[in-house]
Formats: sequence, C-alpha cells, structure tokens
Amino acid sequence: MTVCARPVDNPPVAASVVLTDPTAADRIRAGTYAYDGEQVSSGWHVHDLDQIEYAWQGTVEVETAAAHHLLPPRHALWIPAGLAHRTTLRRVRTVSVFLDPQMMGLAPDRARILPAAAPIREMIMHAVRWPISRRAGDPLADTFFTALSGLLVEGLDAATPLCLPTSTDPIAAAAMRHAEGHPHAATIGAVCRAVGVSERTLRRRFAASTGLTWRQYLLHSRMARAAALLSEPGPTVLDVAIAVGFDSASAFTRAFRQHTGDTPTAYRRRVASAVG
Repeated sequence: MTVCARPVDNPPVAASVVLTDPTAADRIRAGTYAYDGEQVSSGWHVHDLDQIEYAWQGTVEVETAAAHHLLPPRHALWIPAGLAHRTTLRRVRTVSVFLDPQMMGLAPDRARILPAAAPIREMIMHAVRWPISRRAGDPLADTFFTALSGLLVEGLDAATPLCLPTSTDPIAAAAMRHAEGHPHAATIGAVCRAVGVSERTLRRRFAASTGLTWRQYLLHSRMARAAALLSEPGPTVLDVAIAVGFDSASAFTRAFRQHTGDTPTAYRRRVASAVG
C-alpha cells in the first residue's frame, strides 16, 4: 500500500486515480510508480505523500493553482503533500517517488523543479525495485529512501526557472494556452484572433488576473519553453531561438541572459554538468 490520489474541487476538475488506500494498516513511508506510455492527463488531485516526478524521456507538464511547470528530461519536480495539481504526460517515461513528508522536512509552499544530478538520477532509477504497492517492513528500502530524500532536499537549492503563472480568468487562461502551444507565432494580434477578444480587453484582463503585462508573460513563456528545450541534447541554440519566436540567435541570447542570468550555452552547460 501507500499513497492515495484524491480528487479536489478547488481548483475545479473531477477525475483522479487512486493508487492505494492511505488508511491501510501496513502503510509504508516511501515507494515508486513508473509510467511509460503515449499520453495521459490527470484531473486535479492531491497526494498524502510528497511526490518527486522524474522525467526520464519526454516532457511532463504539471499545473498547480500558482504555476504551470515544464519538466524536461533528466529533471525532477517536487510536489509537496497536499498540493493540488494536475499532470499531463505525452510520450514520456517517468518515475514518481513518493515520500513521507517528514523525510523531506520542507514547508509545503509550492512545487519546484531541480536538475537530477547523477546520484539522484541513478538512485531514482534504482528505486523502482520498491514500488509504491510493496509491503511494509523492508529496512533496506527505508534507509535507501531516507538517503535519497536528503539528496533531493540539497538539490532543490538549484531549482530551475521552468514554470509560468496561471490564471482563473477564462480569457487570460485561453491566451496562455494558445501562447504555450504556439510560442513561435504568439503575437498579441494572433492570440487575440484565436481567443476572440480585442487587444485592449486582453491586455486589461491579463494584467488584472496575473499582475503581468501580456508582453511580460509572453517573454516568461518563451524563456521557460527555451529552458526546457536547452535541457535536451538535440536542438542547437538557433533551433531553440526559432522555436520560441526569435528571428536570430543573438536576439534570443540577449533575452535569455536577461531573464536567467546565463547565456543559452552557459545554461545548457550548467544543466548538463548537474545531470551528467
């Protein structure tokens, strides 16, 4: 037995999948759940344990009430116990580690992404030998997950800027979805046509619901997507620049450095060293 996914009504959405019964007498403190498939989307739900979602292949998207997180390969997302969230997996291979909140000992304030350094990555992959449905009473597993939780807490000091704000305003939320799906062509005119509102209405509603101007959000969205792409080994800096709507690598580099403090090449090097 172990963790339970429970549906929540705020934020609204109904479906969820119960993995285990949290009231069972043989409750364990930690375990894993692996997923390998084409696509699955959960409803809004909460877990009674901390969750560490590790992306082995593909990109995972996790939305909370406060942020939309993009989890690229070889990164991990910490979702504290009790935090409502919904997850979208598209053509991914992932491993989720579930831990008793006392093992992490962190304030359950928000979800955070961290690069999965080699020791963390190897331990997560090794941990699949102890699934969340296992029986209690394995001292080796308890020692192993305690050591892993310590590494994860330390790794959270290197949290990465791969998240975006969210909004309950339907117009702002629709604009966000369009921009995230079309980062290379998300001009305000194109977004307004897609959403069916005037530029004035979008700017006003967006600022009121997010505290950001549309231009600020679009830059954040493009930089978050760029950071996710740069974490992958394939695309060049120019490929990434074009994919997120820049005409040149130099303009993209200037914007990325202003947003993150690193050039794209330096950021890619830093992430590679963290996970290599």
